[in-house]
Parts: sequence; structure tokens; C-alpha cells
Amino acid sequence: MTDTTRLTTASGIPVADNQNSITAGARGPVLLQDFHLIEKLQHFNRERIPERVVHAKGSAAYGTFTVTHDITRFTKARLFSEVGKTTETFLRFSTVGGEKGSADTERDPRGFALRFYTEEGNWDLVGNNTPVFFIKDAIKFPDFIHTQKRDPQTNLKSATMMWDFWSRAPESLHQVTILFSDRGTPDGYRHMDGFGSHTFSLINAAGERVWCKWHFKTRQGIKNLEAAEAVRLAGTDPDYAQRDLFTAIDQNQFPKWDVYLQVMREDEAADFEARTGWSPFDVTKVWPHKDFPRIPVGVLELNRNPDNYHADVEQAAFSPANVVPGLGFSPDKMLQGRLFGYHDAQLYRVGTNHQQLPVNRPRCPFHHHQRDGAMAVHNGGSARNYDPVVASGQPSGSLGHGEPGLPLQGTAARHDDRGVADDFTQAGNLFRLMTADARDRLTSNIAGAMAGVPAEIQQRQIAHFTRADPAYGQAVAAKVEAAARAAGSSPALSVAKEATPRT
Repeated sequence: MTDTTRLTTASGIPVADNQNSITAGARGPVLLQDFHLIEKLQHFNRERIPERVVHAKGSAAYGTFTVTHDITRFTKARLFSEVGKTTETFLRFSTVGGEKGSADTERDPRGFALRFYTEEGNWDLVGNNTPVFFIKDAIKFPDFIHTQKRDPQTNLKSATMMWDFWSRAPESLHQVTILFSDRGTPDGYRHMDGFGSHTFSLINAAGERVWCKWHFKTRQGIKNLEAAEAVRLAGTDPDYAQRDLFTAIDQNQFPKWDVYLQVMREDEAADFEARTGWSPFDVTKVWPHKDFPRIPVGVLELNRNPDNYHADVEQAAFSPANVVPGLGFSPDKMLQGRLFGYHDAQLYRVGTNHQQLPVNRPRCPFHHHQRDGAMAVHNGGSARNYDPVVASGQPSGSLGHGEPGLPLQGTAARHDDRGVADDFTQAGNLFRLMTADARDRLTSNIAGAMAGVPAEIQQRQIAHFTRADPAYGQAVAAKVEAAARAAGSSPALSVAKEATPRT
């Protein structure tokens, strides 16, 4: 019988003494022959894989998804094939901009990355706790994230960098409004909703496509932290959300989310854009629920904590490019960039064979031609690693798996819709939906975050708030000026007047 309590080296060799190095005499230097010491130090030096550039700090759990409503009219994906069917899942929550040691309660969007281990392969729905994002084109993503990180000279977080970017990218206004509202500091991960955020597609057995958006509504109820409490917890319990999630599952208080779809037919997409001026593939916009009501799909439950954080949570490697037959993408520019960016990041961060790790490995049979590279645990044995050339392939006009081809039109160019796109109405609608107290907290949070930012940037950003709703801009302007006076500095040069929108 194997003694699992006996300490060994990684090669299984018993360790005689784990407390004392081999030395030349009691006071002498350490000998190079102490392989256990060398191996121990070498592994210690390599225990950290590169930190995620975004979503660095996260918490996760395993669970199940159960189908409660029939959506086979929209998709042939087998995980939705019958009511009552269950699929194993893994959900990683995260903050977005902070480093791995940052506080869970910082004002930040929250990642909501969900893996379904389906019988046809892994489906990764990599979203956030918000239905929109800051930018609509992935070419801006590195620049945006740089503003959320650290100043190259001071190595400090910079409010000036953040507001300079947002004030020059009015498409961010909708997400900025959410970020500085009560929802910017959720009370842990169990009490917030999740969204696929992007527009995706579904394909049914007849090869018909519809566009869709995914929604996860928490059954625990929405709970947010007041700004002061979030700051207090950041100093006293920076792992607040991790502790809350792990403890709840450990005590069999399994969190649940109701899963919904919004569906838009292909012929409705052009009409939607003509009627509203909003592209259905713009991730900075939502689809109004009155036009596209939510359709119930199923229930997501988290019911098992990982046994080892590093093995499962840290090494989890998601990619929105992982979809199964019956699911697909859309022309969403930000999504298109993520289809490349996420998998490429995992190749760098975890390694070329990251899909062989247990948390990333499919639960269904798999066969591919990938061989060799570091940590090739499942290397295909004697099976060939190529396909012979054959005369026939996919039917003309098909993307594969019965998905119809996607019609394309227009001129290949760098199309810039700044100055044309409506980046203000939906942010204004959200502001008008808030109670008076919620508006007051929103504008106070914004004014506090803009303190010390150059007046030119303040004026430019407040102009965006005003275009969304005059009361929005006026409230922020008044609070920015009041804060400047209280600090003994000059008010922001009649910001309210400067913020008047041009007609």
C-alpha cells in the first residue's frame, strides 16, 4: 500500500529530512548534491505563471446547468436537447482591472466566465456582470486597459489616464454610468447578474440562424455595497468576495442564476438599426426588453468548490472562440477581436497544451492532431497527426456543422462612426431609470473619481454626461466644482456652461 503521508520528491523518492540542508559540517557551506533542496527552491522560483493582464484576481466554482424550457426551435446544440438535461459547468468570477493582489470590492466590472462541459466539447461563454462594455472595437482594447493599469513613470493608478480615455471615447458612456452606479461595487459574486454581453448566434437543425444575447439573473437578489463600505472592506477584508462564495458553497448554500435569452431574427437586425440608429452588434448597446423580451432557458447552480485553487481557478483558460455545434458568433467587432485574443493569451500564460489540464479538458471524447510541446501529457499515442487529403469538404455556402454562411457586404476599410453613432441615449435612459437617491450616489461617485483630473478632461467628459441627460451633466459639474472649492483649488472653469451640448 502506498504511504500518502510520506514526503517524497516530485520523482517519488522519499525525503529523508525536510528541515535541514546537507552541509559540510554543522557550520559549513551547503553542498550542491542536496537535490531535494535544489528541487524545492527551483520549483518555488517557478510557482507563479504569468498573471492575467485583465481579470487577474478571480474566484470560481463548479456547478450544473439544467434545461427548464425548450429552445430547440432556435438551436440544435445538444446540451439544450431536452428539458431536464444537466451539464457540468465551471464559473470564474473576477475583477477586471486590478492585479492579483487587489481588493475584491474595488469599483470595477466583474468577469462572469462560464464553461459548459458539453457532450460535443467545451462551450465558453466569457462575459461580465454588465450587459455592455466600454468600447466597441478590439483595436482600442490595449489602449483602454493601459489606462486602467499603472502610469509608466509613477507606477501609480491614474484617474487622469482613465478619464482622458473615456472623455475621448463617448461610446464608453453607457458602461461608465453602470460602473459608477451602485452596481459598480456588488456585494460579493452571488448577488449580481451575469451577461454574455456580446451578440452571439444560434443555429437550429434546419440551418436557420438567429442572433442572441445571454442573461443570468441571480436568485439571491441584487445586493450592492455603498462606496464607503466597499472602501472599508478593501482595507479590512480584501478577499471578501472569495470568502463569501467559498463559504456559501461549503455550507451547502448553493447560489443559482436563472438563464435567459434574447433573440433577434436576421431580418429584424436591419430594421432595428434603421429604427433606433443602434447596431445590434455594438457591445456598448443593449437590446430593449420591450422589443426583444427575455426567454427562459434554464438554471445555473454552483455546488462544488475546487480542491486546489491554482490547478483549477488560476490555470482555467477560457476563450469565447470555444463554441459547439448549434452556437455561433456575430459581426460584433469586439467579439471578433476576443476570438483571437483570449486563446493567444492562454498559449502565453499557461502553455501550448493548456487544454490538457483537467479544468480545461473536454469531458467528451476528443481527437485532434496537436502533438508535442511542453507538458504534452496526452500526446496521441501512435495515432497519426494529419488528415489525408480528400476531395469533398463542407457544402458550398456553409461555415460547418450546418451553420449557413454569413453574407458580407460593403467596402473593406477602417470605418469610423465617431460623430455619427448615438452613444448617449441609452446612458441617458439608464440615468432616468434610477431613483433620485441612486442618481445622487452615481454623480457623487463620478465627481469623487474626477477630483484632481485636469479641467479640460473634466469639461470634455461632463459634456458627454449632459448629452445623455442635462440633469446628469449638471449634477456632476456642480459636485466637481464644489469639491474643487473645498480643496481650495480653482473651480473647473465654469464646467456646467462648457458642458452645454452643441446643436
